[in-house]
Amino acid sequence: MRRWNMDELTIVRNLRGEQESPTPAAVTAGRAALFDRIGAAADPGTAARKAGVPNRKLVRPGLAALGAGALVAVLVFSDLVGLAGWRGGADPAAAAVLEQAAVAAITFEDISLNAGDYLLVERESVGVTSGQEAVGPVVYFRVRQYSQLYVPADREDEWIWVRPTNTLVDILTPGGEDLVGRYYATIDEETGGVPERLRATGGAFYGNTSDSQWGDYDSMPRDPYRLLNHIYMMTFGAGSSRDGEALVFIADTLRQGTAPADLRAALFRAAAMIPGVTVTEERAELDGSVGVAVGRFESKNGLRIELVFDPATGQLIGEREVAVDGYPEQLVKPGDVYRSSTVRMSVTDRAPEGGTPNGAFDVLGCTPGDRRWEWQCPPPAND
Repeated sequence: MRRWNMDELTIVRNLRGEQESPTPAAVTAGRAALFDRIGAAADPGTAARKAGVPNRKLVRPGLAALGAGALVAVLVFSDLVGLAGWRGGADPAAAAVLEQAAVAAITFEDISLNAGDYLLVERESVGVTSGQEAVGPVVYFRVRQYSQLYVPADREDEWIWVRPTNTLVDILTPGGEDLVGRYYATIDEETGGVPERLRATGGAFYGNTSDSQWGDYDSMPRDPYRLLNHIYMMTFGAGSSRDGEALVFIADTLRQGTAPADLRAALFRAAAMIPGVTVTEERAELDGSVGVAVGRFESKNGLRIELVFDPATGQLIGEREVAVDGYPEQLVKPGDVYRSSTVRMSVTDRAPEGGTPNGAFDVLGCTPGDRRWEWQCPPPAND
């Protein structure tokens, strides 16, 4: 993989991206407009006086007059006036290391591909899952998932995605061996033990568009303030908290392995504006690679969400979810890694043959016996 330093002017241009940052005057005007609107809702007489309307006895409905939807639109969905940066951000140590990663990400160019080459993105995750029969206790066990994504030099060409079935790491619930064994036997029977192989133009697998599958990078602002507001909008109402889900979105986007350098830099800077983000481990190891871990504790689910990255290169190593309080019923102790994932990228000129846009769904078909895949099958035609 070739890396080289770019000249300072190119770096500055890339840092700014295609969208200009709001000027101080624009930010001030936006804030003023917000407070005017809030003030008008709290005291309708103010708006009336500004408009030259004669003073009359007015009802004072308070902020409720704005309505939840209007407040969301004003506070979250605005580019200039949103939640980003208003409520603090990461602590100084985390902000500094995230800024270092952002500068590194934009200083080094992306991996160079020649015609016929593929960017190979290898992703591996290990995490706790559960299973239960119709009658009986829940059994918890840990599984590993590994996938290989082959992205062609021309991203409009065919992408290949190899997704092996889960492999068992260990069983957490005593006496759960029988249930887990039957679970994996069922999977092997349905898939024939063959990894799922997909092939689709532009990476549009399972009938999705490439943007919906991997992220619409063109729509994501490169200015970190606007980007974080955009993320808040995209994740509104999801996850255990607004800020926690924003950090998860950033981790997921970086983990795809296909985001361009200027977007990766903006994502690191956006993470630095999320309140509660701290350096959780200065020397964190994931799958043999060492980096810095920054994260945020989510009290709602007792997990600490962490990004692990190399600040010297701006490359994501992976992510972790650490069980801060533990899960006694799952035999997960405080400090245990509940779920982790790693990502590695390289260049290859070879890719597997075969595969269809729908992978196993096309191979297995939609027969009545394939209950596992029935939700993907089209409804039967009316007689």
